[in-house]
Amino acid sequence: MTPYWSDETCSLLLGDALEVLRGMPDASADCCVTSPPYYSLRDYGVAGQYGLEDSPAEYVAHMRQVFAEVYRVLADDGTFWLNIGDTYYSGRGNPGPNAPDAKQRARRGWLRPVDRCSQPWGIKKSLLGIPWQVVFALQQDRWALRAAITWRRTTAVPEPTGHDRPWRTTEPLFLFTKRSRYWFDRSALGGEEDVWTIEPDRGMDSGEHAAPFPIALPRRCIAAGCKPHGTVLDPFSGSGTSGEAAIQLGRRYIGIDLNPAYHDLAVKRYAQGVLDFGEAV
Repeated sequence: MTPYWSDETCSLLLGDALEVLRGMPDASADCCVTSPPYYSLRDYGVAGQYGLEDSPAEYVAHMRQVFAEVYRVLADDGTFWLNIGDTYYSGRGNPGPNAPDAKQRARRGWLRPVDRCSQPWGIKKSLLGIPWQVVFALQQDRWALRAAITWRRTTAVPEPTGHDRPWRTTEPLFLFTKRSRYWFDRSALGGEEDVWTIEPDRGMDSGEHAAPFPIALPRRCIAAGCKPHGTVLDPFSGSGTSGEAAIQLGRRYIGIDLNPAYHDLAVKRYAQGVLDFGEAV
């Protein structure tokens, strides 16, 4: 397909992640680093977006479809890094993606009523375990789970709710591969093990993108999991953070997003130039 924007190192593709991936050739990426929209947390204002499904089961099914195509597109010696957050069950019903009130659709934790869900989520306020539901589904699709990493943020802002539970200051990051042997540079991780303390980027206006992750996160993944001069894929590219990290590290980048406004943000970032920071932090 014709890129929304491209240069000698980067291609931004506009459209639904699943449909765009289906048009990509086999083994055309060496590494995938992505953070899809979390379930039932935000409305990005674009028709067909992921994350506003009527049930957790439907969300997991969509993630499974997308990442089955990532499996095909990824080289046999490639790595797949997935950052995905969780959701609390609110005990209310989800008005669904077709509700007229966008703010209501995006309210944190809204789900379908318990008796209509495919599984018994049970009591109000229960954490749904969405990341691990996705992981278990991907394992059924031949992905090998090589690591479950904890991304820790010591300066995380306290949540507006949660006065009767610990505040969340971590998110999971999973490393998957297709084969038992794959390209990996352990030295790029330095002394870090499976807990990575990386603070959020403060430079980007949160009004531009609702949930950007810090560039140090994809930099570390790419440095360790993408061969030199290889190609990095992000099927949920957003404002292009993974692309900026890839370019800094001398890799090529393919970013997919449904929202042209986010690609425009990425183009703006890339046009300003990216610096080579050397070793990943």
